Amino acid sequence: MFKKIIMALVLTASLFGAEVHWAKDYQSGIAQAQKEHKPVMFIISSHSCKYCLLLDRTTLKDPKVVKSLNKNFIAIRSWTDQRDYIPAELAQNTPGLPGIWFLLPNGDPMYQPLLGYAKTEYFLSALATVKTEFDKTKKGK
Repeated sequence: MFKKIIMALVLTASLFGAEVHWAKDYQSGIAQAQKEHKPVMFIISSHSCKYCLLLDRTTLKDPKVVKSLNKNFIAIRSWTDQRDYIPAELAQNTPGLPGIWFLLPNGDPMYQPLLGYAKTEYFLSALATVKTEFDKTKKGK
């Protein structure tokens, strides 16, 4: 009985304690994406942005989102208020925050950015679409 309780606690902790594995910075994330040949999910955020913080507390904590991101993507985040590096093309084409870009491993955008807060189900749908389209480009080579 004791072993079952411990196992349940470990499983619960792993589900709720899971976090997105963020790349250290933009450049190292792109290098990792090229090495692993994975698409990039790049978020431009600010600590003073209400919807950036909401995205962090909800969607990016959801176990399904975390699992998908960690398995299929390289996740990168740049904070405008910390003056993190943001490629000029992406910065100029992100009129609001958060700006969620899906990039090829070389850093080229796959689509226009998702802007603002994205609910979990919508975000999961976007991740699935990007993964499917990226896999098609890999097969086409």
